[in-house]
Amino acid sequence: MKRSHLALGALTALLTSCEGPPPPATCGDAEAKGDGKALPTVAEAEEFITGLEDELLALWIAQERAAWVKATYITDDTDAIAAAAEEAVMELVSRKATEAQRFTRVDVSPLEKRKLELLKSSIDLPAPTDPAKRAALAEISASLKSRYGKSKVCEGERCRTLDDLSKTLSTSDGYDELLAAWKGWHDTAKPARAEYAKLVELGNEGARELGFSNLGDLWKSRYDMPPDAFEKELARLWEQVKPLYEALHCYVRAKLAEKHGADKVPADGPIPAHLLGNMWSQEWTTLYPLVAPDKQGAVDVTAALVKQKYDPKRMVEQAEKFFSSLGLEPLPKTFWERSMFTRPRDREVVCHASAWDIDWKDDLRIKMCIEVNADDFTTIHHELGHNYYQRAYKDKSALFAGSANDGFHEALGDTISLSVTPKYLVDIGLIGKEPPDNLNPLMYKALEKIAFLPFGYVVDQWRFDVFKGAVKEAEYNDHWWKLRRELQGVAPAAARAADDFDPGAKYHVPANVPYTRYFLATILQFQIHRGLCKAIGHQGPLHTCSIYGNKEAGKRLRQMMEMGMEKAWPEALAAVIGETRMDATAIVEYFQPLIDWLNQQNAGRKCGW
Repeated sequence: MKRSHLALGALTALLTSCEGPPPPATCGDAEAKGDGKALPTVAEAEEFITGLEDELLALWIAQERAAWVKATYITDDTDAIAAAAEEAVMELVSRKATEAQRFTRVDVSPLEKRKLELLKSSIDLPAPTDPAKRAALAEISASLKSRYGKSKVCEGERCRTLDDLSKTLSTSDGYDELLAAWKGWHDTAKPARAEYAKLVELGNEGARELGFSNLGDLWKSRYDMPPDAFEKELARLWEQVKPLYEALHCYVRAKLAEKHGADKVPADGPIPAHLLGNMWSQEWTTLYPLVAPDKQGAVDVTAALVKQKYDPKRMVEQAEKFFSSLGLEPLPKTFWERSMFTRPRDREVVCHASAWDIDWKDDLRIKMCIEVNADDFTTIHHELGHNYYQRAYKDKSALFAGSANDGFHEALGDTISLSVTPKYLVDIGLIGKEPPDNLNPLMYKALEKIAFLPFGYVVDQWRFDVFKGAVKEAEYNDHWWKLRRELQGVAPAAARAADDFDPGAKYHVPANVPYTRYFLATILQFQIHRGLCKAIGHQGPLHTCSIYGNKEAGKRLRQMMEMGMEKAWPEALAAVIGETRMDATAIVEYFQPLIDWLNQQNAGRKCGW
């Protein structure tokens, strides 16, 4: 789980700035304070920051423990405990923020200044200083996450969870059955809309108190560049990959039209969301049998896992072996004792896969409802990437204990996943021999990665518009589908009303987890993969490279991970591959053989929507 550095910006805004409406009462020239006291010394400022880190760390750990229990045992009581822990962090920062005003103009060292800059940008959900509003925000935050975790679609006495409905979307060929599963889950989010609107209102109020115009600008400020520059960077990266997505979309749409009929899948329009095999149409891997370029030589990883009697724990053990092959230490014993690998039968849980470092040192865990299939096998490699990253920076001070930016944390595990190649599957004995060299592996990966890119871009573009007030509550759903049609070429499976709340059917929205990190991670993973493959002297197409078993690759990854957040992200990127700018051309290089083939297949078709 990415740590929730709640309300940290409240402190830093006062330490480093006197901006924002209204300015703190004590802002202004030191001589104008009127208290007759000299400015604090640098030593006093550093002592304050150190003491603050200690206090915050204690509350963050308590908050993480409460969040773990809430996520793995959802009850009214655990909701209340988690909300109380969240509010305690908010209260501490609100109180300390007043004390921090003394250090506004103290000339601290570059290292301490970096900490203050990180404090200001590392908050996800700032609380207003008003105690009643702070408590309300904590309660709403806990309620939204709990509501999502407990949601089911019931018909009479038969109730289905998100897992059940997702399985229907990925396995059924019945158009109406797919439609019912999609609509059923999306309808569960409608009651959360009013609560979410209140969260936006209070979160924006907290952000304004910190000197930001809205919560979105706060989120965008955390990437070592101004928010406006970051928006332009996102747009630049999207333009680099957009042609890849449009080619894949064009080909997949034609195949779906052949299967379901042109009356259901228009030749030049968006694809109905329920036909893409995923509840949010964010990855299309279940369509692989329909769109595979070569019907011979396909690797069925799910069948191989089942045949060799893999269970969830064994899948995790194999992922751990990958990291061990890079020269990284095995996971601690407590990881195996305290993680949740499967859905319990006796209680409600949040099955969304996540990685946790409860004590910010060695109490590493993952939380998943693992199914024995290829997608979960890959996801496990991803989640362990978080755990290994978390352990690598555990000796950093609390404010440096994180990835270079949040995209790096997500990218690390996915970089490993790119090395889950047919050769790797042979090396670990999962399959007997590599299949013929064809486009099938690239197509499967494209259905996972290229298909995801616009969705990864859309989620926060929608939220940025909501946070800045350009979209009101009554327009939430219409704007959501406007962006998804325009950027993703996907349409709702059924008519949606303006008072629906389909964004809330995606975990990260009610949980208030920023989503741009996943878009950036998709860019960074291919870029890092290309850099590592060059460093180890790989010969041949980029998509055939695996760093499994390579200690030099492990050394480079370790160097990047151990930096934590102490350096700006371009320095961390340089440490692992020698580059300082995010670059999507690695994705183009990786998929170039498939792109050429898709362009041939799409000849004569009207692509776009």
